[in-house]
Amino acid sequence: MTPPPVPNPRSGDQPICVPCRLAAIGAAVLALAAGFAYTAGWLTPARLSAPRIIDTFEAVAGQHPGYRRNHAKGLCVEGYFDSKGNGAALSHAAVFAPGRTPVSGRFAVPGGNPSAPDTSSPVRSLALQFRLQDGEQWRTGMNSTPVFAVHTPAQFYQQLLAAKPDPATGKPDPAKLKAFYAANPETLPFQRWVKAHPPSSSLANAAYYSINAFLFTDAHGTTRAVRWAVVPDTPYAPVSAAQQAEKNFLAADLDERLQHGPLRWHLLLSVAQPGDPINDATLQWPDDRQRVDAGTLVIERTTSQEDGTCRDINFDPTIVPAGIAPSDDPLLAARSAAYALSYKRRTREEALHPEIHRVQTTGEHS
Repeated sequence: MTPPPVPNPRSGDQPICVPCRLAAIGAAVLALAAGFAYTAGWLTPARLSAPRIIDTFEAVAGQHPGYRRNHAKGLCVEGYFDSKGNGAALSHAAVFAPGRTPVSGRFAVPGGNPSAPDTSSPVRSLALQFRLQDGEQWRTGMNSTPVFAVHTPAQFYQQLLAAKPDPATGKPDPAKLKAFYAANPETLPFQRWVKAHPPSSSLANAAYYSINAFLFTDAHGTTRAVRWAVVPDTPYAPVSAAQQAEKNFLAADLDERLQHGPLRWHLLLSVAQPGDPINDATLQWPDDRQRVDAGTLVIERTTSQEDGTCRDINFDPTIVPAGIAPSDDPLLAARSAAYALSYKRRTREEALHPEIHRVQTTGEHS
């Protein structure tokens, strides 16, 4: 039997149909579930999905149980963020109110091999988790380049395939990599930037960039597209010839510097103007864009991945507090899905195989 309609208190005596309302809610839930299923690739197995991306990471770097599938080599850091209050002009997120916010993070180099030399990539990375007083979190994953090599998850997947080691040599085939870059001119800004900026000699004297754009909303409801960078107080210096010959120098250098006191970076927020690309991580914004110094990131100490607080953090960049939202950059959704699967696999491996040894240089962004 169909129940009688009930009055809708928001619209006078106009009745609403309870079963209809429940059906509509159910349909909405099913639509959302279908959307997530489609994104994950469950409904279309041949489609690019997080498992395919993570499986390819494993094929490129080899099997390393208990380690993150990307940024596998790194170390945990602890510190805080001192907000000046200036960021509140762009976002009402509590992290930008004047005051101090505890931070956990990790430095790393790209790649899925935890034993790779520090010089295996010209890129360094820094992931952070801001723990706000109201229980919210802001998680970021930044690179030492202001642009990314590719624009879409499909391009990223093709780049991974091109970098897969040749069984005969154990190294990527230069011809395949050259063909990938030739077929994807969007990679040119990244290539040019890396060529013009030698890797830093330290994790402490590199700047780190959000790369992706995010949407900041202020207390008046005005929303702006923003990218950010953390810029070091420590002067930049390029990697030296002696360091090039060392396999592991970044962690030791950071520890030595911290023995002399905390290290500091300024969090600079850059605001897009109309026409600036906010969904393409391969393109920079002009240097004359408004820039707000939101405060100082202070790193006080390092801890090992074996027992450091960053070990169990999934640095999903779409985990943001109220006042910040992801843009429609397609890489953000792909990063979120891939990081979640990487986290699931490595924690399962640790649970099934407690004997897995996690040394100080392990960890990930995902």
